[in-house]
Amino acid sequence: QVQLVESGGDSVQAGGSLRLSCTASGSILSPNGMGWYRQAPGKQRELVAFITSGGYITYADSVKGRFTISRGNAGNPLYLQMNSLKPEDTAVYSCYADYGFSQYWGQGTQVTVSS
Repeated sequence: QVQLVESGGDSVQAGGSLRLSCTASGSILSPNGMGWYRQAPGKQRELVAFITSGGYITYADSVKGRFTISRGNAGNPLYLQMNSLKPEDTAVYSCYADYGFSQYWGQGTQVTVSS
């Protein structure tokens, strides 16, 4: 069973930075892709950033130029560097992994940005 464990969520002021990490365990296979999603109160979950096994990266328009997704050696851990944070970035950020045969979610980590 694949497990995804996120860390790095915190409360920061607008303009600050955070780095989220997601460590995957429980599989000898590498995922086809991994990404970060977020869900703010009262809103639907949305894609923040995604990286495929081949290194193709997609960002939500709202975070382009501010957030950077990356991977450690051998693709683990997954990182999300978040700069110039805005109050509207406040949400629970969840890690996602697509192994093709199955998909997995982390438990989420809270990011709160105050103005």
